[in-house]
Amino acid sequence: MRYENSLEFARQQDQEDTLKEFRKKFYIPILGGKPSIYFTGNSLGLQPISTQDYVNDFLQDWANFGVEGHFHGKTPWLSYHELFPEKLSKLVGALPEEVIVMNQLTVNLHLLLITFYRPSTKRYKIICEGKAFPSDQYALESQVKLHGLKPDDTIIELEPREGEFSLRTEDIVEAIKRHSNELAVVLFGGVNYYSGEVMDMKPITHAAHEAGAYCGFDLAHAIGNIELKLHEWEVDFACWCSYKYLNSGPGGVAGAFIHERFISDSSLPRLAGWWGHEKATRFQMEKGFKPILTAEGWQLSNAPVLSMAAHRASIDIFDEAGMGNLAIKSRKLTGYLFYILDQVNEADDSKNLTIITPRNENEHGCQVSILVKKGGKELFNELQKNGVIADWREPDVIRIAPVPLYNTFEDVYKFGQILKAGLNAVRHIPEGNKYW
Repeated sequence: MRYENSLEFARQQDQEDTLKEFRKKFYIPILGGKPSIYFTGNSLGLQPISTQDYVNDFLQDWANFGVEGHFHGKTPWLSYHELFPEKLSKLVGALPEEVIVMNQLTVNLHLLLITFYRPSTKRYKIICEGKAFPSDQYALESQVKLHGLKPDDTIIELEPREGEFSLRTEDIVEAIKRHSNELAVVLFGGVNYYSGEVMDMKPITHAAHEAGAYCGFDLAHAIGNIELKLHEWEVDFACWCSYKYLNSGPGGVAGAFIHERFISDSSLPRLAGWWGHEKATRFQMEKGFKPILTAEGWQLSNAPVLSMAAHRASIDIFDEAGMGNLAIKSRKLTGYLFYILDQVNEADDSKNLTIITPRNENEHGCQVSILVKKGGKELFNELQKNGVIADWREPDVIRIAPVPLYNTFEDVYKFGQILKAGLNAVRHIPEGNKYW
């Protein structure tokens, strides 16, 4: 697409957008008396307008039926979690029986590592990205210690090459091969939370399997953002949250994927809970855990229906829009953001901005991370003061994520104008005792 830095071009693209009506399905936060430019779906997605109806339906059933709401009402609670796998499986490229909605992301990661991280004297090491999101770091550290091992001797963290901001797939594969004789698990974020880089999951998974290791992904920044094919790629396990691109509310119920080749193996080690027990005998309350032979077998507790109601509202919107359609728009929208950022940077004598997100459309999703050389926090504050809700990451990065469900080309164009003015404003802010 040939982009133009003009309001007319942006509005024309929005007019031609086949998904433009979906913006009306969300509440857009108001700043300064007008709709904000909300570019933080990578941190907390916006609330669907329909969420209130889904939640109120649950509350009404609770009011009307009490405990009998498990069996009666608009959507009985006993089987509420079973509403998700068919639609959610389309978002992760899985079979419905490979997907389960439960718990929170880090809880699910721990549950999956109990199954898939089984270190031996020979195979005990874990490969992950350096500076992974803290939840992943802490989960891996504690799992390693649980087995009596030392994190510094066990966890191999891969960093980008000097002067680069993203990991190269060939470097990941090479590291997996180099440590193949002692490797137990490979675990990466599907999309790096800091740089916005999309990991090439298929060759990474293949390399892990060639090395005799399991391979899993934290999809917190990937699900609802990029197209996934977990089953086809033969990923062993994955987990995700639902409050970012999936728009299901802060701390919303999370999900997990376990590949088909494992779900019917009742001998696999796991932490068991009664909701993962086979349904036919679950309420007999007898000793001896017998797992459901799907991803449901990793469940611990009965469904948090209130949280799931909000999740369901968003998943139904995704099912209506179609992940393929959203991915097409996302590439155009983020491509336009790259173009606008280049335009702003070219007009800025100080060249204060560096894009650290890969530009190849297969190597990024919605998010574009901007490293600000000087006055980053001041620039971030200027953006917010002028109606842009973005995301700041220490020490010097602003994360921007135009989400195809509710962001527009006009949002991107106006952001560019605000960014340009903001750069000019912070240039006159003293840094220490000096101006720059």
